[in-house]
Amino acid sequence: MIRFRIPDRQIGGIRLKIDSLVKIIGSDFYTGVPDSQLKALCDYLMSSYGIDPKHHIIAANEGNAAALAAGYHLATGKFPVVYMQNSGEGNIINPLASLLNDKVYAIPVIFIIGWRGEPGVHDEPQHIYQGEVTIKLLEDMGVESFIISKDTAEEEIVSVMDKFNKALAEGKDVAFVIRKGALEGAPEVEYKNDNSMIREEVIRHITEATGSDPVISTTGKASRELFEIREANGQSHKYDLLTVGSMGHASSIALGVALQKPEQRIWCIDGDGALLMHMGAMAVIGSNKPSNLIHVVINNMSHESVGGMPTVASDADVVAIARSCGYPNAVSVDSYEDLDKELEKAKSMNELSLIEVKCSIGARPDLGRPTTSALENKKNFMDYLETL
Repeated sequence: MIRFRIPDRQIGGIRLKIDSLVKIIGSDFYTGVPDSQLKALCDYLMSSYGIDPKHHIIAANEGNAAALAAGYHLATGKFPVVYMQNSGEGNIINPLASLLNDKVYAIPVIFIIGWRGEPGVHDEPQHIYQGEVTIKLLEDMGVESFIISKDTAEEEIVSVMDKFNKALAEGKDVAFVIRKGALEGAPEVEYKNDNSMIREEVIRHITEATGSDPVISTTGKASRELFEIREANGQSHKYDLLTVGSMGHASSIALGVALQKPEQRIWCIDGDGALLMHMGAMAVIGSNKPSNLIHVVINNMSHESVGGMPTVASDADVVAIARSCGYPNAVSVDSYEDLDKELEKAKSMNELSLIEVKCSIGARPDLGRPTTSALENKKNFMDYLETL
């Protein structure tokens, strides 16, 4: 189970802005998917509520959060808040259009959206286009928005919230879009669990087992660590597709590759947050049962790449879920010795397999990012697949 601790020392200064924003909004229910741009807000919610079904729930994906918010409003008549990275806008388009919209059920929701890839602000490639269309998507969905920057005054937020309250009362949805660094200064929160394995070392063991097999890795630090391990080993990056965006879809990409390359063993390095985000993929994988796919889920029970906030993976039996979805083989390991044994066993079975690896929270502070572009990664990976 994941634990969090609030140190005695708290950061002052801008912290009042976090308190004020929450107070001005005036909602007592928050749900969403954590984002590094919103880490101050997420840490504030964890320090104030933790995970509390009455006040704060970390959802599996943003659409799930929108539906939770709808249920809250139906039961209470009050305005809920949904927080997320702007990449999650895609996951809320359907509930926004067919559930929340004032032409359907008119369910008012306040969105707080971290603006990754804002035009003119350096960011990673997977955020560039999403950043360009962030405001336009909200406009197209009929969601009035206000951008909060480092220099936004409380008086401005009060004035905007007065306007937003009128829209909410009419069953409309509104959004605060948060620029980089605008919400700094929340209480420090430390996230950890009782697992001893380190994710980067886990991935090192996986790469030793995969050899020259193709690997599809999930969003976040796992892909960054895989890239650096290949660099340190002097290995080619052609073996790996780094799924830097589209969180939750690495296993489906791996399935698509495995079905078209049935004679070639394919590996997927997944994470617990990604697995939960689109868990239906497991049922599709289990139904197709590709005998050449090995699905490794590194479970640290947290959204570590965006700050460490917990997932519900600490309460989920990943092995039982995999088996119920049709995976013929599913095991869980919590030691490097068992990991190595199960990796070799999976290679020899020629059946769809899942290996859950329970690991700690944490990464090297000097962890870098891929130095090749996404297009280069795709081309090199495709060229390699053609040779198999």
